[in-house]
Amino acid sequence: MPDTSARRIDPAEETAPNSEAPEIDFDLIELFFFAYRDFTSDPDHMLDELGFGRAHHRILHFINRRPGLTVAELLDVLQITKQSLARVLKQLIDTGHVMQVQGPRDRRQRELHLTAKGRALALALAAPQSRRISRALADLKPEDRSTVEHFLKEMVNREFRQQVDNLGHHEPESAEEQS
Repeated sequence: MPDTSARRIDPAEETAPNSEAPEIDFDLIELFFFAYRDFTSDPDHMLDELGFGRAHHRILHFINRRPGLTVAELLDVLQITKQSLARVLKQLIDTGHVMQVQGPRDRRQRELHLTAKGRALALALAAPQSRRISRALADLKPEDRSTVEHFLKEMVNREFRQQVDNLGHHEPESAEEQS
């Protein structure tokens, strides 16, 4: 009968740092993990208090940045299934954060808009993230911001970079301007 027991692995073999993959930039990968963890931590706490998660945050963010975004466009931006979006979007609609309106040209289209409550939440979620980014950029020269933007855009898959441009880099209206 053949031996079916698992091969014993030497612990030193398993934990050898970078020895077998020197071309992998583990330092930057780890910085991304830590930066993302901390970048999302404040909004995560606020969302958790409402029984929401990161999917809710992403939906609020993109509708805030582009009011009137259609469900189809949002699906394309988020790259999630219709079923996943429907569940989370329904919660945001039911709680009064998002409203759907019929498209003016195509009645089958549903345009998404934030309510005042939704806009307040989107801004509250973005505020600590914006402060974190401002602190990180504070010691850099003003022209370094474009290098950071270029780097981040290059991290986006080439076929989706146009989405970044289509969403635009503009400031959303302030709460006073929207009222």
